[in-house]
Amino acid sequence: GFFVLYALRVNLSVALVEMVDTNTTAADNRTSKECKEHSSLIKVPHNQTGKRYPWDAETQGWILGAFFYGYIITQIPGGYFASKVGGKLLLGYGILGTSLFTLLTPIASDLGAGALIVLRALEGLGEGVTFPAMHAIWASWAPPLERSKLLSISYAGAQLGTVISLPLSGIICYYMNWTYVFYFFGILGIFWFILWTWKVSDTPEMHKTISSYERDYIASSLKSQLSSQKSVPWIPILKSLPLWAIVVAHFSYNWTFYTLLTLLPTYMKEILRFDVQENGFLSALPYFGSWFFMILSGQAADSLRTKGNFSTLCVRRTFTLVGMIGPAVFLVAAGFIGCNYSLAVAFLTISTALGGLCSSGFSINHLDIAPSYAGILLGITNTFATIPGMVGPVIAKALTPDDTISEWQTVFYIAAAINIFGAIFFTLFAKGDVQAWAVGDHLGHRH
Repeated sequence: GFFVLYALRVNLSVALVEMVDTNTTAADNRTSKECKEHSSLIKVPHNQTGKRYPWDAETQGWILGAFFYGYIITQIPGGYFASKVGGKLLLGYGILGTSLFTLLTPIASDLGAGALIVLRALEGLGEGVTFPAMHAIWASWAPPLERSKLLSISYAGAQLGTVISLPLSGIICYYMNWTYVFYFFGILGIFWFILWTWKVSDTPEMHKTISSYERDYIASSLKSQLSSQKSVPWIPILKSLPLWAIVVAHFSYNWTFYTLLTLLPTYMKEILRFDVQENGFLSALPYFGSWFFMILSGQAADSLRTKGNFSTLCVRRTFTLVGMIGPAVFLVAAGFIGCNYSLAVAFLTISTALGGLCSSGFSINHLDIAPSYAGILLGITNTFATIPGMVGPVIAKALTPDDTISEWQTVFYIAAAINIFGAIFFTLFAKGDVQAWAVGDHLGHRH
């Protein structure tokens, strides 16, 4: 599901290059002359049958950013409804909706930039419920000591979606035309939805083919962790410092993540002078690294907790520190080495890859402090963490009017500073055990 989700989400960054009429962007297309040309590939004449639209750089920025305006609205409602109706339907319909809207992209583009912006915002609405819904599903499925492992595997699907969608969209644009990018991923999403409704259930109790041994094992492992409260303790939630520690970490991490996700192709093209085909593969490399580290960190975090007797808090802190300060160091380094292409790509890759460690850090801390309300907590932190997706790239674009290396250094500095602040704040204030308000009634008595 997350594979499909991210594939639907990033395909536009690649397709947009092919949707825009090159003449209108000629004025903006001042590829900086700091690094010399070096693209070695023979230019294959590629397909020009797709329609082109006269959108300037600012319009393109709005089209790419529109997604987040929908996405931010449904985070907290998503968490709330997931705790009421269960995550299965919510996640299913969220992705189904996004897939259907994706199929309409070519029609919307014909109607104009405005229609496309609205459509992307609607896609964001559909995707906004998915992460809270997933946390709600895992809250009733994941035994506490297998949490990092299970969650990092499902999160990693998102990275894999990015890895495959970026080059694949490039190839589809190259050999067919850009409309097929949206048709392909849209149909894939609908196919996924059919499998999902058929195979998945909200809780182990409702599953058709589960063994009674496994069902009892999951139920007993979660016994002391889930709350019998039906109403949501909003006030204690919002007063909880460990929750704000996750908010700050999530915000900082996403600042770097989204700035790179939306602007890495631009940086590769404008500064490092890679052409579109190389660009798709090279922009995908960092996310492959991130995927690898996510899977690795999930295994490592759980074995440290079970075999190594490290406390949950110690593990979450360590993974967050390494997963946020590491990327900051390599980002700054990437800005400093100028035109050394292979090193630049290597540093950006290492930077994003190390970020994957956070998936066993702050990313799943919601389930440690309040399993019953994990969906709602994730909705809250993700609402704040979506703001960088809206402002980060805009600020980065504003800071790089001439696309020089020194301007990009500033962008990397800011991202690194925010990252380090987030890591330190989380380390100081995070907690690793179930909070009193999350198990008992509102006064904190345990039943």
